[in-house]
Amino acid sequence: MKVRQNLYIDRELSDALEALAAGTVGNKSRLVNDALADWLARRATREIDDLLKHRLDRITREIGHARRDIEVLLESLSLFVRYQLMVTAPLPDADAAAVAVGRERFEKFVAQVGRQLAGGKRSIGHDPDTGGAA
Repeated sequence: MKVRQNLYIDRELSDALEALAAGTVGNKSRLVNDALADWLARRATREIDDLLKHRLDRITREIGHARRDIEVLLESLSLFVRYQLMVTAPLPDADAAAVAVGRERFEKFVAQVGRQLAGGKRSIGHDPDTGGAA
């Protein structure tokens, strides 16, 4: 069902519409109807884009922070391992007591890491409970 509308438009737009309708494109009613439908569809899309833009920006910032944290952790770990390998002398195979102490310390370390991760706690960096640095 079509509804008749009486609209006032600027002279320049009216002249452009006349020229366009005089070609093979079609009549003025169809041109205005199609243009208005396209404009309304784009406006709805733009509103959705505006809503998602803020969320995507926040997610992008969070990914950037996570990437920076990972780079800091990897660099810290690599420096620690390099230092440990260059400075610490290896244990002699005959020193079973030292090897046992080392193994026990490593197992305690792994258990502590597991507890920290399971409890959501961090020794360094962002503290989720206070919202600040630990």
